[in-house]
Amino acid sequence: MSNRGLVSIIVPCRDEERFLAACLDSIIANDYPKDKLEVFVVDGESRDASVVIAESYARRYPFIRVLQNPGKTAPAGLNRGLRCAEGDIVMRMDVHVSYPPHYISTLVDWLNRTGAGNVGGICITRPANDSAIARAIAIALAHPFGVGNSYFRIGTSEPRWVDTVPFGCYRSEVFRQVGLFDEELVRNQDDEFNLRLIKHGLGILLVPDVASYYYARESLSRLWRMYFQYGYFKPLVARKIGGVLTVRQLIPAAFASSLIVTGLPAAWFFPAAIASGLIILAYTLAIIACAARVVPRHGCKPALALAVVFPVLHLSYGFGYLKGIMDFLVFRNKSPTNAIKVPLSR
Repeated sequence: MSNRGLVSIIVPCRDEERFLAACLDSIIANDYPKDKLEVFVVDGESRDASVVIAESYARRYPFIRVLQNPGKTAPAGLNRGLRCAEGDIVMRMDVHVSYPPHYISTLVDWLNRTGAGNVGGICITRPANDSAIARAIAIALAHPFGVGNSYFRIGTSEPRWVDTVPFGCYRSEVFRQVGLFDEELVRNQDDEFNLRLIKHGLGILLVPDVASYYYARESLSRLWRMYFQYGYFKPLVARKIGGVLTVRQLIPAAFASSLIVTGLPAAWFFPAAIASGLIILAYTLAIIACAARVVPRHGCKPALALAVVFPVLHLSYGFGYLKGIMDFLVFRNKSPTNAIKVPLSR
C-alpha cells in the first residue's frame, strides 16, 4: 500500500461525545498507512465534551486535526474540511458510525479501479441502546417497508450504480469540477451533490464488500425530528436540481397527503371516511406482516414497537416533505425556516 496517495478524511461533529471516540478509534484501526492519512474533526460549536475528546486524539495522533465550524451544519463543516484537505482522495466519515479495518483501503481501491465519481459501501444499522424502541428503530431503518429500495440500507449482493451512497469516497478533483456541498441543505446535501456528479457523467457506485455500522437515534422524538428534516429538504433539492431524484422519496408524502385528504372530510362525508379507513387498515396490515417476520430474529418487543416506529418514520418524512413543498415550491422561500435549522449529525 506504500504507493497509495494521501487520503483526507472529514468528520463533521456537533454534540457527539457519546460516539466520537468509538468513531475515531475505528478510523485509527484502519489498515491504510497512517502517513498517508489526514483526519479533520470539524466541530460545529459543540456544547458537550466533543472538542475535548477530539483534541485529546489530536495530541496523540499527528494525522488528526480539529477544525472549528461556526456554521454548525454538516455541509458547512464538510466545506471547511475540504478547504483544508490536501489529499488526492477525500472521504466523509460521520460520527454516529464505526468503520471496519479495511474500510478506507477497500473504497480507495474501488475508486481507483472503476473511475467512479463516488464510491460507498452498505450501511448496517445498529440500535443506540438495548431498549425495544431503539431496536425497532434500527430494524425499520434497514427494512424495505421502512426505507424502500435504498440499497445502501437494505443491502446488495453485487456492486451497483445508484443515486447515492453514505459517507462518500471521492477524488478531490471532483470538487473543483462540480463545486462544494450546498450549505443551504442542512439535510440531504450528499444527495444533491451526488446528483451533480451524475449530471457531470460521474457515476455513484455502491459496493457490497465493505460496510459501515451506523448507530440509529434512540428515541421516537429524535427519529421524528431527523426524518422530518430529511423530508423537508427534499423539495429544496428538487428545486435546485430541476426534478425528483427518486420515486421512493414521494411515497411517504403521498401517504401523508392521503390521510389528510380523506381524514379531514371523514366526519361529514361518508366515502371519505371509508377511504380513510381502508388506507389505515392496509397500512396496519402491512405493519403486522412486517412485525410477524421480525419476531423470530429479534423477539416480540421490538416487533411490537414497530407499530409505532414505522408510522413515526413515514409520517415525519411525509409531513416534512409537504412542508418543504409549501416553503420551497409554493412560496418559493430562498432558505429554510429558522425552526428547521438543526444539528448537523446524521
